[in-house]
Amino acid sequence: MSLLSVRDLTVKFAMRDQTVTALNGISFDLAKGERLGIVGESGAGKSITGFSLLNLLSRPGYIDNGQILFDGEDVVKMNDQQLRKVRGNRMAMIFQDPMVTLNPVLTIGQQMVETLRAHRKLSVEEARQIAVVKLREVYINSPEERLDQYPHELSGGMRQRIIIAIALLLDPQLIIADEPTTALDVTIQADIMELLLELCQSNQVGLILITHDLGVVSQMTERTLVMYAGRIIESGRTRSIINDPQHPYTQGLINALPQQTLPGEQLRQIPGNMPTLAQVPNGCAFNPRCTFATDTCRSQIPQISHYGEVEVACHEVQRLQSEQAREEEKA
Repeated sequence: MSLLSVRDLTVKFAMRDQTVTALNGISFDLAKGERLGIVGESGAGKSITGFSLLNLLSRPGYIDNGQILFDGEDVVKMNDQQLRKVRGNRMAMIFQDPMVTLNPVLTIGQQMVETLRAHRKLSVEEARQIAVVKLREVYINSPEERLDQYPHELSGGMRQRIIIAIALLLDPQLIIADEPTTALDVTIQADIMELLLELCQSNQVGLILITHDLGVVSQMTERTLVMYAGRIIESGRTRSIINDPQHPYTQGLINALPQQTLPGEQLRQIPGNMPTLAQVPNGCAFNPRCTFATDTCRSQIPQISHYGEVEVACHEVQRLQSEQAREEEKA
């Protein structure tokens, strides 16, 4: 049985003058200890997916349809008491900005001890000892001293390590990391990612990494979901998607990586912008930006089809598949 199984997840936002769809029929599975990447531009629905998995959506957002089965239990149907047992305890989340996540008026020790004692019957001293062990696991020097410091007294990289330590406090089965290195410089980003990978591998913790960077995904994950305008448009083994992307959007993301251009060359950006939730075009949502778009693309939403080791939702890929099948029949 999968650790996490998401089926037909639909999330909507009830705005003043209309209701918009942020996630449209999202489905995927995650095995125990597996590392999954979710990639796409801002507005693709990546973070909403992460918040939905923990049922952390607040009004005007709500889960309109679907199942989120975590270890066989449907998170969507859980009451507040059941959710408290899952959040932080069995499923943890690392947010983008540690200065927003950490309480500036409490010491690191107070925040870690509170987290532990909210879920387990521990004395303050026992909780502090566990906190020290977790800080050592994320390679923080002098952990006993750090417990008595406030977030503003620490560097950005150290704060992010502490966030990871807090996520690991209760030995969760799954960590959702939402752009965990956004505010850090490149060198520290690499260190944090290596640390996260090492901890997940050594503890057999499942990881969902939400990011816009396919370069990071290629190093960190085993499978990848590519999202666009609230839908999964390509999914499969990360190596297959990186080496042989099928959807024009995935190809555009890879071509836009800095390492794909020579020094002095202009970056190969995808033309246009992600549509807003209120202005998602008919048919394939990517069609206004796609060089392969046809009338079919502008009128019909493509269905998921298998292509080699990946699943892709693209009319052009389906057309090429049909042509290839006809050529093979003739041969």
